[in-house]
Amino acid sequence: MKIILINGSSVPLYEQIKNAIKENILKNKVEEGEQLPSVRTLSKDLKVSILTVKKAYDELEEEGFVESRQGLGTFVAAKDSEVKREELQKKLEEHLQEAINLSIQLNLDKKTILELFEILYKEGVEYDK
Repeated sequence: MKIILINGSSVPLYEQIKNAIKENILKNKVEEGEQLPSVRTLSKDLKVSILTVKKAYDELEEEGFVESRQGLGTFVAAKDSEVKREELQKKLEEHLQEAINLSIQLNLDKKTILELFEILYKEGVEYDK
């Protein structure tokens, strides 16, 4: 699992860590039940405070992505398909909003955008076969 932090970013470090771990979970780069590095190990690897990593892990647990097991560590939670689906849908909505904003900048009409979407969707579905 790779985590890259951007110092000086407007996004707090704990949130960057949380988002990176969440992304790894959503992309199945870390599997259900897999143990995450200990708070101490990850803080040392990322060169951040233990409290920063602890806050990221706590928020991930609140959101249902990880679970803490007393004396054992932090593990990727069993995938609640509803939580994962909601998170992915939220991400889709953000990307679609981005596409809409770009289409407005390009003065593309709705018909052209939907046509483009249809083409790309069809190619994506054919690619997955």
